[in-house]
Amino acid sequence: METFIIITMVTLGTVITSFLPFILFLNNSGNHPYITYLGKVLPNDAIGLLVVYCLKGINLMNPSLVFPEVASILCIMVLHYWKNNALLSIGAGTVIYMSIIH
Repeated sequence: METFIIITMVTLGTVITSFLPFILFLNNSGNHPYITYLGKVLPNDAIGLLVVYCLKGINLMNPSLVFPEVASILCIMVLHYWKNNALLSIGAGTVIYMSIIH
């Protein structure tokens, strides 16, 4: 019975958080200006947060440990500006990082 209650609560929480924005911003004249604003700024904020999270554990006192991160970041930046393809640049950066550390 406890498992059933947990699954029901999780399902209810998921449904509420999925449909709540549509209920709150119910408007026939298009998107709410606040939602449009969030759609413009949140992707960049999320990427910035991911970069900070990935680089939080770098030990700058040991240059041999910093090299893999710096090389992969440079690879990602160059490929993204050159090809403008996020999947390619992140994939190549991951391959370079994993190749260097192993």
